[in-house]
Amino acid sequence: MLQAPQRTALSGPALIRLLARLADVDVPESRQSLSDRLSQWLGWTDAIALSSALSGNPPAVAAGARSFGSAEESEYVRARSSLAKTITGDSVFAADRRRGPAHGSAQASSQNAPAEPAADYAVFRQRYLSIQQSMEMAIGNLRGRLRGMLATRTPAMARLAVVDAVMERALGERERTLLAGVPVLLAGHFERLRAAEQATLAAAEAADDLGSDAASNAAALPPGAWLNVFRKDMQSVLLAELDVRLQPVEGLLAALRAS
Repeated sequence: MLQAPQRTALSGPALIRLLARLADVDVPESRQSLSDRLSQWLGWTDAIALSSALSGNPPAVAAGARSFGSAEESEYVRARSSLAKTITGDSVFAADRRRGPAHGSAQASSQNAPAEPAADYAVFRQRYLSIQQSMEMAIGNLRGRLRGMLATRTPAMARLAVVDAVMERALGERERTLLAGVPVLLAGHFERLRAAEQATLAAAEAADDLGSDAASNAAALPPGAWLNVFRKDMQSVLLAELDVRLQPVEGLLAALRAS
């Protein structure tokens, strides 16, 4: 008996693992080192700026630096919580709680259940892009403030702040391009879920017409259930993306705690 090949377990961020599962693709681990990949992503002007930041004299540190404390930690927690609530509380992603009867034939279920509203992926795509913009703006502002504080600590921390600024400037456009591709991947997931439910309901109706007991397997499936599954999946992807976007901020916070 043939067995389906097992997918290679990914060790990357949750966002990558989640997208690979939803897109139903096997993503091989990259054989390139981080330095090799960075060399491909950085332009020559970015490479010069990064080299200067790493090898040049550290920036001068102004006296009277404000101490790092709970205010900055609280600001990070508030920003993260606010963005997470924006995702989980968005009305576009709210589940439709209308349900048809959970018994009887599939045909009766389709007749008695409320009609499924027309599902247009463009609405979800636009909302996803809007939340991405909110994340980029809020996290960018927080990152800049923390970097400014880091620059006032010690020469070594000031150098780190310069390196972070160079990396943000160099990789920002690439990050936006890559993350803008996420809604494209989710469009395929949207269509696959809809097609799978339509096929299930069609098969159940055909079995019901023939008087087969197989129709009872789909009788409890409310029309439009696939859309609630998709909404939940899109929320999960956005939350995973939020974690990725916050990684540089968490690195700056860790440096401030250690300074």
